[in-house]
Amino acid sequence: MWRLRRDDPERGVVAPLTALLMVVLLGMAAFAIDVASMYSEHAQLQNGADAAALAIAQACAKDPSSSDCTGPAAAATALAGNNALDGVTNVPNATVNLGASTVDITTQSRDTSGNNHFSLVFARVLGIQSTNIEASAQATWGPPSNGGAFPLAFSDKCWDLSGSVSTGDLQKISWKPGITCTNSSGHTIPGGWGWLTQSSPCYATTQAGSTSIGSDPGNNFPSACQSVLQGWVDTLNGGGTVKVIFPVFDTATGNGNTGSFHIIGFATFNIVGWKFGSNGSPYLYHNTNAALGNPNLACAGGNDRCIIGQFIKYQSIGIAGGGGTGADLGTLDVHLSK
Repeated sequence: MWRLRRDDPERGVVAPLTALLMVVLLGMAAFAIDVASMYSEHAQLQNGADAAALAIAQACAKDPSSSDCTGPAAAATALAGNNALDGVTNVPNATVNLGASTVDITTQSRDTSGNNHFSLVFARVLGIQSTNIEASAQATWGPPSNGGAFPLAFSDKCWDLSGSVSTGDLQKISWKPGITCTNSSGHTIPGGWGWLTQSSPCYATTQAGSTSIGSDPGNNFPSACQSVLQGWVDTLNGGGTVKVIFPVFDTATGNGNTGSFHIIGFATFNIVGWKFGSNGSPYLYHNTNAALGNPNLACAGGNDRCIIGQFIKYQSIGIAGGGGTGADLGTLDVHLSK
């Protein structure tokens, strides 16, 4: 015997429910995939803005009349495009402020058709065709106001680099009673150097302005710096150059552990030789008339100590604090400020 069944009111709802859930899942997929693409695009734009700001700031620090400094838009567009996977980026803003020593860059998405937007893929299902993505960066340049490096400070009486030259006179900076600086012509002026108290092995942190830095006593070379000297020797013997940023002081008080130096700024010294001791390498390097090609520059024997080289104009990128109170001694720090 056949029994009659009643109709189930819930039958047939699976298909429309599945369709509805598919729309929701598709929307979630669109959100996830497009957001990931937007994140990648913004990272490319930020890299381009950072690279353009730093490069143009370097150009302005070196020569304010250079084409990259006076017309930054072209340079910014090229640099930003080089950091994009598709090679295309719009730069709606590229501004140089020489008075404030800043470069401001804004980058924006641009597709290969020249449209200034980022085209979405899956979000089009929801009616969203594109979005605007931008990134910005600011770079600044100026004399370093603080930093840390080799624990030796030079007197400003030894600093001979004028604003009109890029490389100073080859000279010897000495430590001995009546410490002096001697140029390649044999002219001697009062000055010299002072060892600084180390904040870590072979490293002293300094601040330009009112800060005074305590000195180590005498002319004894810091034992922690032997490996640094060996690195200098290896670099020079390999045909390289050793350029070190040194703090520069204008006044010194006391002596030994009670001494201090008033740091006014930072200068870069291209080192070619030295005498920090009498025990051979690495404490002695090219400290002979023959090696230096000049009878005025080699350090004498005994307890005399010296370092030989020339002050140079130099740009560092983000290794020292710029935009502070440091005197302009030819060394400029370029860094991102925003």
